[in-house]
Parts: sequence; C-alpha cells; structure tokens
Amino acid sequence: MRAWGPLTAVCLGTFMLLLDVTIVVVALPDMARALDASLSDLQWVIDGYALALAALLLGVGAAADVLGHRRTQVAGTVVFALASLGCGLASNAEVLVAARAVQGLGAAAMFATTLPLLGAAYQGKRRSMALGVWGAVSGGAAALGPVFGGLLTEGPGWRWIFFVNLPVSVAAVWLTLRMVPESARSKGSATRRVDWAGTVTFALFAGALTFGAVRASAEGWTSARTGATFAVAALALIAFVAVERRVAHPLIDLRLLRKPAFTGVLIGAIGYNAAAFGVIPYLSIWLQTVLGMSPVRGSLVLLPLAATSFVVAALGGRLLHGAPARYVIGCGLLLIGAGGLAMAVLDAGSSWRALVPGLTLAGIGTGLVSPGLAGAALAAVPQRNAGMAGGAVNTFRQLGYALGVAVFGTVLTSRMGDAIGQDAAHTAAGGGASALTGRVAAHDVREAFAAGLNGASLTAGAVGVAAGLAVLLMVRTKPGRPAGQALSAAAEPAPVKQLQG
Repeated sequence: MRAWGPLTAVCLGTFMLLLDVTIVVVALPDMARALDASLSDLQWVIDGYALALAALLLGVGAAADVLGHRRTQVAGTVVFALASLGCGLASNAEVLVAARAVQGLGAAAMFATTLPLLGAAYQGKRRSMALGVWGAVSGGAAALGPVFGGLLTEGPGWRWIFFVNLPVSVAAVWLTLRMVPESARSKGSATRRVDWAGTVTFALFAGALTFGAVRASAEGWTSARTGATFAVAALALIAFVAVERRVAHPLIDLRLLRKPAFTGVLIGAIGYNAAAFGVIPYLSIWLQTVLGMSPVRGSLVLLPLAATSFVVAALGGRLLHGAPARYVIGCGLLLIGAGGLAMAVLDAGSSWRALVPGLTLAGIGTGLVSPGLAGAALAAVPQRNAGMAGGAVNTFRQLGYALGVAVFGTVLTSRMGDAIGQDAAHTAAGGGASALTGRVAAHDVREAFAAGLNGASLTAGAVGVAAGLAVLLMVRTKPGRPAGQALSAAAEPAPVKQLQG
C-alpha cells in the first residue's frame, strides 16, 4: 500500500476534480426547478467550474513551483471541499455559480500539481506504470460524470453530487500528507516571480469570451453588449500576449506556437472537449424534461459514450502502440465530429435510441484522442518545455468545454426561438419544458427542442471535423522522443519546474 499510496492519493483527487466537470449535467433539470434557474444560470453552473479550472491552471501551477507542490495540492483539496459544501448548501443559482467558481480554483491547484508529485514519488518502470494509471483515470472521469450524477440525483438528491466530495477530499488529504513526498525544487524556484499579470489577463480573456457566448444566447450575436464583451476579450488577449513577451518566466512561451505540431495539438485539445462533451448538458435536459426520463435512465442513455471510450482506450493502448499520433488523434476527432453529425437527426417523435449511434461514434473517438493528446503535445516541443506543454493542453481542453457549452447553448436557443419564440425557448432549454404546455402545444415544444439539438449537434460535429483536419494537416511525425517518453519526462521534477515558466 505504501508503495502505491502516492498514486492512490493523486488519482483520487484527479478523479474527483475531473468528475465534477460533467457530474452536474444530469442534475440540471432538478437544479432548475429547485433554484428557479434560467438557462444562462445552468450554463454558468457548468462553465463557472470549467472556466476557473482552465483560466487559473497555468498560474496556480507556477505558484506551486514556489510554494511547494504537496502543500499546494493539499490547500487546493481543502478549498475544493469547502466550495463543494457551499454548492450543496446553495439557496439560489447565484450562490451555486459562485461556489462552483471557487471549486474550480481548488481544482486548478490540485490538477497542476499531479505530474510533479508523481514524478517525485516514482522512477523508472514504476513511473511509467503510475502515469498510465493516472492517464486512464483522467480519461474516464469526465465520461463517467453523468452516470454518477444520475445515480446521486435520483437517490439522495442533486445536492449530494457535491456533498459526496467531502469524505473523498478528507481521504485524499490524509493520503497526501501521509504518503506523498514533496517534489524537489529546481534551482532558482524559490526566488522566481509568478506571472500574475499573465494569469489575470488570460483569465479575463477566457471569462469575457465565454460570457459573450452565453450573453449571445439571450441578446444575439450582433447586440451592442455582446459586442462589447467580445471587445473586452480581444483587448485582454492582446494584453496577455504583450505580457508573455516581456516577462522572464511566462505562463507559456509564445515561441512554441510557431511550431505547427504544437499549435495543431492545442487546436485538437480545444476542439476535442467542445465537440465530445459540449452538447451533453442539453441532451440531458431533453431526455428528462421532454422525454420524461428519470435522472438514472437519462444518464444510462449517455453510457455508450463512456463505455466505448473505456474499451477503445484500453485496446488502443496495445493495438495502436507506436502508431503516429497525427493519425490516431486526427481520426479520433473526425469520429467525434461524425458522432455529432449522426445525432442531428431528431424530430418531435424521436426517442433516446436516436442518440445511440452518434454517442457510440463519439465514444470511439474519445477513446482514441484522450490517451495520446498530452503525449503528442509533449513530443512536439523541446524537453525543457515538456511541463509547459502539458499544462497548456489541459488548459485548452477545459477552455474548449466551457466554450462548447456556451456556444452550443446559444445555437440551441436560437434554433428553438425560431420555432416557438425566444422567451419560450429559454424556458424549455433551461429545464422548464413542462411549464410551457399551457401556452405552447407539447408537439411544438418537442419539435423546437429537437431542432435546437440538431443545430447544436451539427455545430459540435463541425468543430470535431475541423479540429481533426487541423491535427492531420499540422501534426507531422518526426524522428525524436516518443510520446510516452515525453510524458515520462514531463513528470520529472526538474522540467516540471518550468511547467508555467
């Protein structure tokens, strides 16, 4: 037990924080009814967490280099647990969204320190094995989130999807303090200055971009306030680039973006999480509020995505060992895109069975993409930048999910609004479809929701296909370090000290 205690502690925390990215999706209708939440509220319940995790991951990781990785891991777990308690006790949507954002802060501290801690605890073959287990846990957590969420929502209630984090957090903290060694600090880390300016400007860019996409759902893409929000995002991005070019230890070395292979992997990362998971919350709402399914039955409909992902990831690791990442990841993204396109076949009479082919295709693609994405990024950059590359991939994945939920929600309500009116569309999409039956015929609501989901699924499919083509065109296979060796190198304490600069 002591030999694998550090792996258990790190994987426990990783599974918990990644599970919380998607565990809420099946509970959204119950949350809407209990808290009188709108569609934009529900979007922020998801995006508040994913966005905080994405926006703060690089900056918190850099701070951990100075403060100590184990100390940061424990502090992050405590913050995550307290925020989970706040989520479970929330009396309105605003409190829940705020607590979810704080959860994201704690999750960023936990996620940013996982590889350095594993690198300090294991060497040689044990390190490779530990990284393989950690990768499997990371890949499966998001896919299993809706299933666990359905069981808890229909059982003790939606608040328990947050309360369950408390005992798990206690166990993770105890194991970390008892069995996880502190990773050695690299030379100069104690005097290194954290790039707080880069952290703030990147967070402002990501937040304004996502907020603009959510606002467009209610006000339209061409409204003055939506345009002003996107203008803020553009200015924040310009400021971020200016900061990163000047600071001694940037969050990300912009010169890496000149490498087509690395840029292609980042495009793949943002497109992967958007296309594979961004429509899932709206599918869950449709299953429960339009088709009348229970949370558990609704979550089981989504099981083909998780099940095929696990099977393909397990088999692919053996059968595709040594295959060029360009083809594995690129083809996986194309399959995810095909899955989105295959789900755009709904009408007023459709049942849950219409989703199964698309979810299965997306699951196969997810199983191909998830295990190799980080390794492909690390293999595309010099070894000294391995940690930075890994952090960038994780950041872009979570940002892709946040943007996917926002953009696909806007497409959904726009298509629904064309059929039943904008206000009615927001009521139905927010989980209140049953409340419309007195004003709008049930058949019209089903038809409008199906049209909205078709639009969102088509958009997600297009994102997946575009990301897949970008990877196939930009990620060229060159002689050098294999991806697995690069991933192992990223866990080395010294290189990871450069994780965010």
